[in-house]
Amino acid sequence: MNPARVSLLTLGVADVSRSVTFYEALGWRAAERNGNTIAFMAGEGTVLALWDRAEMIADGGEGDLPAGSGSAAFAVNFASADEVNAFYGQAIDAGARPVKPPAKVFWGGYSGNFRDPDGHLWEVAHNPFWRFDETGRLDLTPQEAPTPQVSSKED
Repeated sequence: MNPARVSLLTLGVADVSRSVTFYEALGWRAAERNGNTIAFMAGEGTVLALWDRAEMIADGGEGDLPAGSGSAAFAVNFASADEVNAFYGQAIDAGARPVKPPAKVFWGGYSGNFRDPDGHLWEVAHNPFWRFDETGRLDLTPQEAPTPQVSSKED
């Protein structure tokens, strides 16, 4: 068991129906609805939930919080810059607010940012130093260097 696994991300939203429409336009399909909370499968083993913001704040017990405060960002990673461009365009067409159009970045990758209808910051990125496994999930486990093959010849 990996105790550091992130399995659920919940966004507080002002209008659950509007947000469902937005995220469905990005290609995610609702998996479960419970009152003013709706869940999407956002990859194998990861759920993105949308919850009525007022209910989420009341449940959290901290009082009012600024919408889309920018203290956290979410990312969707792709295998190529072309895929980044396509998804970024899809998000803008669905009503996202452009923040930073996709471009080459200093660390060697390619990324852009947008805000969803509630102000949550999303990054769309291609990291050429990361790889995806056969199911399309990011796999950042260290790769072992191949063991040199030593041939033994009998003379």
